[in-house]
Amino acid sequence: MARLKIAYIGGGSTRGAGTMASLIEQGENFGGSEVVLVDLDAERLELIGRLARRMAAAKGVDIAVSTTTDRRAGLDGCDAILTSYRPGGFEARVLDERIPLSHGVVGQETQGPGGFFMALRSIHVMQGILDDVAVACPGARIFNYTNPVNVVAQAVCDHSDVPFVSLCEGPIVFPEEIAEAAGLDPALLDVASVGLNHGSWSVRHRYDGRDLLPFVQEAYARRADDPSLRPQTRRMLRLASVMGALPSEYFQYYYFEDEVLGELTSKPTTRAEDILSWVPGYWEHYVEQADSDRPELDPGRSRGGIHELELAIDCMDAVFNDREETLPVNVPNQGSIPGFPDTLVVETLGRCDAAGVRPLPMPGLPVHLRGLVEALGEYQQAAADAAWSGDARDAVRALAAHPLVRSIDLAERLYAEMAAAHRAHLPGRLAPS
Repeated sequence: MARLKIAYIGGGSTRGAGTMASLIEQGENFGGSEVVLVDLDAERLELIGRLARRMAAAKGVDIAVSTTTDRRAGLDGCDAILTSYRPGGFEARVLDERIPLSHGVVGQETQGPGGFFMALRSIHVMQGILDDVAVACPGARIFNYTNPVNVVAQAVCDHSDVPFVSLCEGPIVFPEEIAEAAGLDPALLDVASVGLNHGSWSVRHRYDGRDLLPFVQEAYARRADDPSLRPQTRRMLRLASVMGALPSEYFQYYYFEDEVLGELTSKPTTRAEDILSWVPGYWEHYVEQADSDRPELDPGRSRGGIHELELAIDCMDAVFNDREETLPVNVPNQGSIPGFPDTLVVETLGRCDAAGVRPLPMPGLPVHLRGLVEALGEYQQAAADAAWSGDARDAVRALAAHPLVRSIDLAERLYAEMAAAHRAHLPGRLAPS
């Protein structure tokens, strides 16, 4: 049983309560550990800390919880660091979604111009975190959930020796959603996906020992016009049926670009604006539960549900308790997937144990799937380079390389407007000319 000091950067966020619930649920694996919640908002930080202590006490879990707004102090002597932060908050995400839409481009948190500017902001903060780690806890491992997790990981892994893994439940959740839409039991799935985060395809797709794809094709034929089916799920069923592999849901932005753009522009609010309208209810619920002797998070009133960032807790447990588990991870390829550079951060299966996180050998993608993923991989590298040390010209070039932009004129206009809007959260070298 690992006895750790864990710093959770972003611990005062709306996801903080659910993340601490995940850690406390696995409390027997971390007995005697200390978690330091680090965030900018002292009031919300104190609330999440109080709620976490109440949850731990109610379950009889031996985990100490403290809070601080001093990041370097919070990192002092840490073994593990969980990063899940949002520079500029949801207000910045509104800009990431609204401004691209005003230019006729998909506005999304991890894709296109929105994802690009989230990467610029996130990597700027991560550089400061790495500086603090070098002083406060050299040798600590970082488990990252900050979006876009692939671009953030690319920048860090290219320029730092800090052990770093980015994590996302997408490779688990997306196949389960397809299975449920097909009337299948997700527990009988055996699926492995490779590619990039939010840009991966299945290379193994079995259901109860049989090929899953005929079940998916039958489900799409049967439910193509079913009004009860989410449009996103219908698109996933169709993609899987046509392309012969299970997709990440985010591929809808490329293979159904006009359709999705029409939906986004016709909707009066963006996803970020919807979330902002729900945020007061989340905090009201957390206050209620922090005052309860036996707090219980309501999945309908908690950001992300009652167990958040669960995969990061699983990965920490596997590494520090030497579990030798296989989990979906985002790490440098190192030959894991044929056809991709060794240094490119890919989403693949990784062995997680006391030696760290290592990608496993996996099948390559067939040519009809690989082209878009390769283009997104080249963009990922360009975006990481621009965010780490580039100037505005490098940033425009990277943005123009994105498959949803693919226009110099559009890239220049988008960059000028969005960089000005996000000026407070960007390094001076990225200021628009």
